[in-house]
Amino acid sequence: MTGVDVRGLTIRGARELLDSKQLSSVELTDAYLTRVEEIEGEVNSFVTVTSEVASQQAVFADRLISLGEQGILTGIPMQLKDNFCTKGVLTTCSSRMLENFIPPYDSHVTERLKSLGAVMVGKGNLDEFAMGSSTENSAIKPTRNPWDLDRVPGGSSGGPAAAVAASQCIFSLGSDTGGSIRQPASFCGVVGMKPTYGLVSRYGLIAFASSLDQIGPLTTDVTDSALVLSQIAGYDRRDSTSLNVKIPDYSKSLEEGLDGFRIGVPREYFTEGIAPNVEKSIREAISILEGLGAKVSETSLPHSSFALAVYYIIAPSEASANLSRYDGVKYGHSDRNAETMWEGLERTRQDGFGPEVKRRIMLGTYALSSGYYDAYYLKAQKVRTLIRGEFEEAFKEFDVLAMPTSPSTAFNLGDKTDDPLQMYLNDIFTIPANIAGIPAISVPGGFVEGLPVGLQFMSGALQEQKLFQAAYAYEQATDWHTQTPSL
Repeated sequence: MTGVDVRGLTIRGARELLDSKQLSSVELTDAYLTRVEEIEGEVNSFVTVTSEVASQQAVFADRLISLGEQGILTGIPMQLKDNFCTKGVLTTCSSRMLENFIPPYDSHVTERLKSLGAVMVGKGNLDEFAMGSSTENSAIKPTRNPWDLDRVPGGSSGGPAAAVAASQCIFSLGSDTGGSIRQPASFCGVVGMKPTYGLVSRYGLIAFASSLDQIGPLTTDVTDSALVLSQIAGYDRRDSTSLNVKIPDYSKSLEEGLDGFRIGVPREYFTEGIAPNVEKSIREAISILEGLGAKVSETSLPHSSFALAVYYIIAPSEASANLSRYDGVKYGHSDRNAETMWEGLERTRQDGFGPEVKRRIMLGTYALSSGYYDAYYLKAQKVRTLIRGEFEEAFKEFDVLAMPTSPSTAFNLGDKTDDPLQMYLNDIFTIPANIAGIPAISVPGGFVEGLPVGLQFMSGALQEQKLFQAAYAYEQATDWHTQTPSL
């Protein structure tokens, strides 16, 4: 089979082609690499395209298939965000600090996907060290939104979201610290899923904020999201926060329907800042859920309004500690012309980090400094406990909560780069799930003036099955997920 059209292809569709021998993994991989070559100059979703690695992995996948030893992801072309360590492959975090860093080991999820026979076509672009909401903070290049190349794809997993939307890979893995999977999924019209904190090992994920970071999939539809999560979740002793729980096949409970399903709509997520046409789309989406048999009622999460402030104390504080390792001595960028060690350290960090990373390091260092720790960091942790408790109470009454993913559709490149606060407000609806450590998913929820809108669901800790159930029911009642950009 030649000339395969990869646009909109799902894992299940590709699996059928591969298992029926209509297509080999080598042929499928070549089709995706050709697609990347054709449009990458417009989208900029990759930091590194790993053609040689992909070809070798595709040959291995075909061997597994010929022996009948394939799994659901064997031979499937995918991408990894460029903050996952990949042995022997450049891993930059889209930063000058790591522009030449080649890890000597694989992250847990990289290992897992390799063992399953998945095919890595490349590493996805991101905001530097995953700090940003537009992928404009990348020191490599800004990624563009496949639906409108003058607009941002969201961030920090903008490269992965754009790559899936533009059919440059079948799925991608991103990291979500305050919405970095879900917000770009919303902007690019794909499915973005953040699991319960600790469900997927963070071993080999280059740290931003360790108590908030979580790994999850970006996919074309909900079924693919459930399939990928089932494969990457699970206990790993190398991550001290990894949960030792049984991992179900999340795709098995998708079709249970919404009869009697309880959905809460928190009024705090329909605030003054939300674009009226986005609110209208989400309200219409919630009406569809009601029509599917769900019991929908309004609720309140008053402490959610503090989540943004809590996040911008905790995340920069943890970033300040995590990024102290980039000192020009161990690995990464190093200024070799300084006369003293201290001058070398200062110049290394001055040249290696971009403006947003420096801003967050300074915020975090200040919040942790003597005399301010109690006033900022300690108080933020106390409010975090209140937010978590509020969610726990809500999920005694509701199976899931439904709300917008982002207050707006994708904005123009350059619109918010000079106003950090406006940029930070883009994550106002996604941050609470990270603060509480609960799972959340963004699914295509409509279009406004040709741009995707994301509908977000949140559920209680380890209740991913309920999340997928609600998301799948909505998806099947609409056709938003079947639409692809015209690239």
